[in-house]
Amino acid sequence: MISDKNVCAIVLAAGRSSRMGIPKFSLKYEEGTTFIEKIADEYFRFGCNDIIIVMNDESILKYEQMNLRMPKNARVVLNDHPEWARFYSLKTAADSLGVAAPSFVSNIDNPFISQKTLKKLIENSDGFDYVYPSFEGKGGHPFLISAAVVKDITEEKDDQIHLRDFLSRYRTCSCEVEDQTVVLNINTPEEYREAIKFRMR
Repeated sequence: MISDKNVCAIVLAAGRSSRMGIPKFSLKYEEGTTFIEKIADEYFRFGCNDIIIVMNDESILKYEQMNLRMPKNARVVLNDHPEWARFYSLKTAADSLGVAAPSFVSNIDNPFISQKTLKKLIENSDGFDYVYPSFEGKGGHPFLISAAVVKDITEEKDDQIHLRDFLSRYRTCSCEVEDQTVVLNINTPEEYREAIKFRMR
């Protein structure tokens, strides 16, 4: 089983957020807290050694202008091809780790990360390289990949391979959870208004 003492976290936030209208990392989770602050804080509290946030150039400029409360071990890296598939963002993050390490992977469009789900992914990682939560049979986020997968990502020659196709190569475990938020994807103002109601539950 992967130890919760040597795990890292990767947050994919390089999209242009055209449907939302503003970078999703800057959306309010609650008063005084943005999506990226909430996500990074959950990983920091869990004990992740390194928190890598992948952004495009425009988002990095906005990020640097905001007075965000971020963990000391959180850092932003540039995706210089945000128009490419998600795999390239993941590869950008994996390359920046230096040493391959087991890593949680999140999309910026879902801030509802819980300590309970992170712990369950770790607990079910024995014998698997790719572990993800599911709610009523539907897969969600965040997911956990082994150090071996991270290493393979850095060595993959096809920068635009579909992430799902790449991960299908590995020993996979689906963990059923009692948390509907793992399957949420927030891409539009309407989805944001609906999803944020889960914060109150």
